[in-house]
Amino acid sequence: MGITQPEEIKERKERILAITIGHYIKTITPVSSAYISKSMAFDISSATIRNILAELEEDGYLTHPHTSAGRVPTEKGYRYYVDHLMYEIELLEEEKRRIKEEYQRESSKLEKLLEKTSYVLSEITNYTSIISIDGESRIFCQGTNFIVSYPDYQDLRKIQSILRALDEKQKLMEIINRDLERKTYIYIGHEMACQEIDHCSLVVSRYETKHGSTGRLAILGPTRMDYQRVVSTIDYFVELMEEIF
Repeated sequence: MGITQPEEIKERKERILAITIGHYIKTITPVSSAYISKSMAFDISSATIRNILAELEEDGYLTHPHTSAGRVPTEKGYRYYVDHLMYEIELLEEEKRRIKEEYQRESSKLEKLLEKTSYVLSEITNYTSIISIDGESRIFCQGTNFIVSYPDYQDLRKIQSILRALDEKQKLMEIINRDLERKTYIYIGHEMACQEIDHCSLVVSRYETKHGSTGRLAILGPTRMDYQRVVSTIDYFVELMEEIF
């Protein structure tokens, strides 16, 4: 066996982190070294996997509940995942067709279309959608009912704080209208600097219609949200709004 290079070590750690976060997002279950061992596409010993998991935890990317030997992601882990390890997925053609059909039933009024957009975004992602129009103080919000169904949010106080933030629309406006560092930006947990939703994540993108109206599309969900699907969905809606609205 040759000497392992630093780049190989980094790739190995990133692969293990990606597997851990991806599996946790799907299952909401702490991820064991045995599961990672089965998922690795190359030969790596169980001892090496356990050592890497311990390093990732020491570096703050993972943690583990006291009642389990498995690991779960931290906010720092999610941030690294969305910045470096996540790839975008394509919506299925059937999903795209269904979305376009929904719009064809509506009038051409922007308010009606944004209300429809908020509804469809929420139904596609199973999270809460928020849409703003630049220069206006109101927002369109759909899917608050999903909040009570997240296994992460069985704490009644958490649910109440999220609903309170959604009612206090000014706070949401301030967050989603911040200057974006890129086309689509992801706020994770405390990065939003809003105590009521500091255990959530928010994906935000800027839209512009073909008639010149602008604003923001956003999805609010748990920190273990399916980031790949949410980003690809928002990106598609931004393109659709430029084409149809």
